[in-house]
Amino acid sequence: MAKMWEGRFSKALDTQADDFNSSIHFDCRMFRQDIKGSMAHAAMLAARGIISQADADAIIPELENILQDIESGKLAIDMTAEDIHMFVEAELTKRLGDVGKRLHTARSRNDQVAVDIRLYLREEADGIIEMLKTLLDAILHQAKQHKETIMPGYTHLQRAQPITFAHHLLAYGMMFTRDIGRIQDAVKRMNCNPLGSCALAGTTYNTDRYMTADALGFDGITLNSIDGVSDRDFCVELLSAFATVMMHLSRFSEEIILWASWEFKFIELDDSYTTGSSIMPQKKNPDIAELVRGKTGRVYGDLMAMLTILKGIPLAYNKDMQEDKESIFDAVDTVKQCLTVFPPMLKTLKALPENMLKAAQKGFINATDLADYLTKKGIPFRTAYKLVGQTVAYCIAKNKVLEELSLAEYKEFHELFEADVFEAISLRRCVESRISAGSTNLESVETQITYIETFI
Repeated sequence: MAKMWEGRFSKALDTQADDFNSSIHFDCRMFRQDIKGSMAHAAMLAARGIISQADADAIIPELENILQDIESGKLAIDMTAEDIHMFVEAELTKRLGDVGKRLHTARSRNDQVAVDIRLYLREEADGIIEMLKTLLDAILHQAKQHKETIMPGYTHLQRAQPITFAHHLLAYGMMFTRDIGRIQDAVKRMNCNPLGSCALAGTTYNTDRYMTADALGFDGITLNSIDGVSDRDFCVELLSAFATVMMHLSRFSEEIILWASWEFKFIELDDSYTTGSSIMPQKKNPDIAELVRGKTGRVYGDLMAMLTILKGIPLAYNKDMQEDKESIFDAVDTVKQCLTVFPPMLKTLKALPENMLKAAQKGFINATDLADYLTKKGIPFRTAYKLVGQTVAYCIAKNKVLEELSLAEYKEFHELFEADVFEAISLRRCVESRISAGSTNLESVETQITYIETFI
């Protein structure tokens, strides 16, 4: 395909250099956004008298025809074109002749690609937010069934205090609500129209950038034309938000992997989201969760690639910025892929409450409650803490748990121990007695569920 810029040059671009320079093989996914941006631009040019209304009336419907032809498969994108912008313009010119050549008046590929990628990422961000809402729904599906299912809570991967399975799941729910907010914040800053910035300095034509902004659903315009074509902060922000989503998915995956192991056996994953071994017939591997965990590093890499691409670029546009798309596109694809399989994997897993309870009954996870019991009887907390530590050491030596000690044994540590100590350290009581806001008791869990429901 002939280059739009070839008039300045005396020879054709080297074939290998042309392929190296081309971006059509990855930016072709923005054909819808490119065409929609061109339609808005043509309408504005006619409204301002820069091109005739007759030209706009020919250009806009033909752009719509090109869009429909690409979507239907009637028109194949020419992968020898330099980029999607040049392909669309060349096809328009092929169909309309000189009228098609008027479309590029008062714009540059610099502001054209800037508007395309904003439109594209705005749509993809909205889609990812909807997928996060589906994930929240899956979390709530499990949490509502297990509001009173007791399990051990952990610190340092050591059994720490009794909690409910719902409370643990809702912690991830809170993370994903923040992820929604982060993406929404990034989109809000991104949603400014760079079209009309042209190459970098603006244009001599009396354009109306607010008209195209309104037509394309932007909240306003970029106020500096140099910044308009060279800003990719929004890519960094979205990549950071996507990396955080993946970090949360990876942490969740790690727990699912642990919980599904024979060492924990807190859950059983549905066969639809596990695989077997080629040699060990007993295996049921949590490969989906493991892949999500692994793909997190890929999105982290996309973020670091984007930061590295941008760190040394002087204003305004430089060809380095062509590399922004593969990183952001890969991150979008990876996050969407993970958010497609994770919610149904979560929704179909089977919790094993009896195993959770058995684990909770070991490890002295009611020791804090025993210390609180003494504190409420007037003993300073640090003194109570030491007494309970001695009691736990005694239990370990006798191969007992706190519930198995007799009242006489308790009184050997302190006379304030009474028969009500056994109620105080029952796991159910330990959960119910945590009455602070945000804790693991039933009322608090219900509040958390109600809050997360507002995001769906």
